[in-house]
Amino acid sequence: MKIKHIAIALMLTGMMGLGSCTKFLEEEPRSNEKFEAFFKTREQAESNVNALYRRGAPSRYGVAPSAYLGPTASIPSMLTGYFTNSYEGQELVCLYSKQLTRQQNTRVVSNTMNTIWDQSYQAINIANAGIMYIPNIAMPDEGVKNRLIAESKFFRAFNYFYLVKTFGDIPLPTEPYVDLTKDFFLERQPKAAVYALIEKDLKEAVEALPANTFSANGKRITKYVAAMALANVYLQQGKFADAAQYSKIVLQSGHRLTQNDDLAANSAYNKLRTTDNLEESIYAYEFDATISNGGWWPTYGFNGSATAVFDKYSIFERVYGPTDNFLNVYAADDLRIKPNQFFHWEYKNPNTGKVWKSEQAGIWYYVEENALLNTGRATKDWNIYRYSEALLIAAESLVKAGNAVTSEAAGYLAQIKARANTKGKTVAQFTTELQALSATAFVEEVWKERLRELPLEFKMWDDCLRTGKFPVISTTQKGSVTFVNLVGAKNGFGATFKESDLLWPISMDELQRNPKLEQNPEYQKN
Repeated sequence: MKIKHIAIALMLTGMMGLGSCTKFLEEEPRSNEKFEAFFKTREQAESNVNALYRRGAPSRYGVAPSAYLGPTASIPSMLTGYFTNSYEGQELVCLYSKQLTRQQNTRVVSNTMNTIWDQSYQAINIANAGIMYIPNIAMPDEGVKNRLIAESKFFRAFNYFYLVKTFGDIPLPTEPYVDLTKDFFLERQPKAAVYALIEKDLKEAVEALPANTFSANGKRITKYVAAMALANVYLQQGKFADAAQYSKIVLQSGHRLTQNDDLAANSAYNKLRTTDNLEESIYAYEFDATISNGGWWPTYGFNGSATAVFDKYSIFERVYGPTDNFLNVYAADDLRIKPNQFFHWEYKNPNTGKVWKSEQAGIWYYVEENALLNTGRATKDWNIYRYSEALLIAAESLVKAGNAVTSEAAGYLAQIKARANTKGKTVAQFTTELQALSATAFVEEVWKERLRELPLEFKMWDDCLRTGKFPVISTTQKGSVTFVNLVGAKNGFGATFKESDLLWPISMDELQRNPKLEQNPEYQKN
């Protein structure tokens, strides 16, 4: 999929994205006929579906529009107290998240929630229109029609998945807003109903989309992207047999784990940092130097002192900085904690010889050197789903579903551990060791590896929610993690989790617009 096509589509869908029973009121009212006119031809359908790649939930992970605040998906990890924003005096949503004081600061937090709510429902509205109107478009190739419908279903599901994890019960429109005589102020529907629609959409997408890797498919959604999302959805709900089934579809695809050529610049983690279209990448947010560049991503790898070292960017902030306590999640022999793998503490500008040093870890995984040194434009795609996550989902789900550690499950987890090991231990050796664990100990070992493998892709809070557990990382023993009940636990900042901390507040703007909505418990209503 070409980004230039997406840019055109965004202009078109800006006229039709009426979603979330919010912006609809601000738009010039349009008739059914005019709305439907945006889906009269194959070209219109493709343009509007293309726009879904850049709207709503995918942009929560991939877009870095601010020098001071990272992608919106990074903010929930602040709740753990293991990550901080060095500019949280201004970006108060990060401060209040770390302090677990969002309830009494709802109005400030609500600004971010309003963006998430509006943009996700705008994307859902476009997807709903595609699902409704594309079947009626005459196309010589029915395969193209079926693909566009399946992509619409994927993006509807992906946006609903993000919303339901964030807010809990939510409105569940399944048709586009096209008729002003209908009531577009909707009540919140139970999470179970939302998940049922998500599962249905993704199952149908898995069946209809091409069995190809993301990069080989022109960076369009594939069968394996949909299967990965569905495995994630099932894992989040604790439906482990289903999660295992769909994660194994991904594991049996053309995707595979990136391997180390060495334990330095040519490690798997550096390849993931620098290289697009790896077979490990299941789904990524695409960037381009001229039409849609990566924004401030490269600056997130440093702190403010880096302004003296580089001249292509004017601002550097640790918008998502790991605490020293979090870094203790890694044992000393873990490759991921070695300098210039996931993290770094020093960088020498090869053009000028100027050196950046910091006692606080910067995130090397975010550093795009060509942008920092030469162009000032980031182009590295941002991975949303990787093969390593599919391995971890399969390992956990197989053991949870069968309450036993099988060689298959152990082998999946062993691949993650072996790649990160610096002592030469093989997959076979790790597999043998892991098979000796109890089912409970094995699952906790998977949770630890998720903390170590996926912390920079914003999966940590989802794991806390689905497991009901909080990872207590030792301050003295590297690699040591225990798990305690989430509610009542102290986060890394020392604040205590309450039941109401498990959900974010409904946007206060949205509460004013839609009288049928009720605020989540303990948050301010007005």
